Order: sequence, then C-alpha cells, then structure tokens
Amino acid sequence: MTRLIEPVRSAPAVTRPGGIRSRIGWLVVLLTALAIVAYSAVPYFTASLRDLAGDDVGLAPTYAGVHPFVQGALYVHIVGGAVALVAGPLQFWSGLRTRAPRAHRWIGRVSLVAVAVGGVAGLIIAPSSPAGFVGFFGFGALAVLWLVTGWRAYRAIRRGDVPSHRAWMIRNYALTYSGVMLRVWLPVLLVASLLIGWPPEYGSAFANAYAAVPFLCWLPNLVFAEWLIRRRGLPSYRLPV
Repeated sequence: MTRLIEPVRSAPAVTRPGGIRSRIGWLVVLLTALAIVAYSAVPYFTASLRDLAGDDVGLAPTYAGVHPFVQGALYVHIVGGAVALVAGPLQFWSGLRTRAPRAHRWIGRVSLVAVAVGGVAGLIIAPSSPAGFVGFFGFGALAVLWLVTGWRAYRAIRRGDVPSHRAWMIRNYALTYSGVMLRVWLPVLLVASLLIGWPPEYGSAFANAYAAVPFLCWLPNLVFAEWLIRRRGLPSYRLPV
C-alpha cells in the first residue's frame, strides 16, 4: 500500500527548548491540563452517572442509559485521559529529564499505558457519541491516532532513536491535549454562533458547536505539533510532492 506520508529527516542538530516563552508555554499547558482534569474528570467519581445526568454534567446524560460495558469504558477513558494529560507535560520538563532520567522513564511508561487504555476505551465509547456519525468518526480517528503515535513513540525509544521518540511524543501529547481544546472550542463556537446571528436557543447552539469539535479539538493540535517538531529540528513528516 502506498504511504500517504513520508518521513523527512531534518538537520542533525536539534534545537533545545529554552527561554522564558518556552517555560511559560509549558506552565500554561500543565495548568490547563490540571484545571480540565479537576473540572471535567473528577466530577464523574463524585456521583453515579444517573445522578450526574440529572444535573446535566458533561457526557453523563448520553452515557447514563447505555450498556454497563460502555459505561465502564467511559470511566476507563476518563482515567486514562486524565493521567496522560497530567503526565505529559512532565515528560517535556527538560530539568527532570536530565537530572532524574529514571523518573522520566517511569513517567513515560505511565503516560503510554494511560494512552493505551484510554485509546482502546475511546474506540468503545465513540459509537455512542452525542455528535452522531461526526462524533464516531472524529473521536474514533482521534483514538486510533492516539494509539498509533503512542506506539510509534515507544518503538522509537526501544530502538534508541531519541529524536524520533521526542517527535512522536509531541504528536501524541498534541492528541492528548484535545481534552483541553474541546473545552476551549465549545464556548468559542457558542459565542461565534451568537455573533453571526444563529438562533440563540442554547440547546441548538450547543448541538451545532459539539458537532464541530470531534475534529476541531485535535486537527489544529497536530498541525501545531508538526510545526513545533520542525522548529526543534526533530524528524518531521510531509505529504509527498
């Protein structure tokens, strides 16, 4: 089968992250990840799905009535995503990587296991997405790419290919960070619907917004990740000419 993308090796020198902007960016990513875990993940473990559905909390109204196996997968997906969201920024902390490489490796293992279980669970719950077919294909593709990039990152480090490992981990966390961007895009789209004069009824506006996020929450992330990978001189990908 013809490959749709081909690896392109950049210059051997790898640009090391540093400077105040990189530190601020890292801190923003970490804090937003922690905030989303506290705001969106923790409530699922404070009450049953049925009780949460009555309060219209997150995805509870959608999954409160599905098969218990799918409900279990939802909880696994939440835990996997939350762990990967918080562990990811620690992987990119250069100080930890250089001063405590053993801790860096263990955090990496935890992160990739979280991605593996969260990704498989994501595939199970995708068909029940409230966004219908768009949710099924959008979140399903996200789950597949989440698993593939995590596997490629693992394979690269097992080969001792550190630059490729870093590149794949950047891509993988860009997909993980979709959990944050989904919550960013929803209010942005709701405000945009008001500005362009769409019906102000909240239920319809929310449904329209949620129909866009299954792809919008991760595609721009991957574009940014590839730009960052090239900027740092890591092995990047491009479409064949």
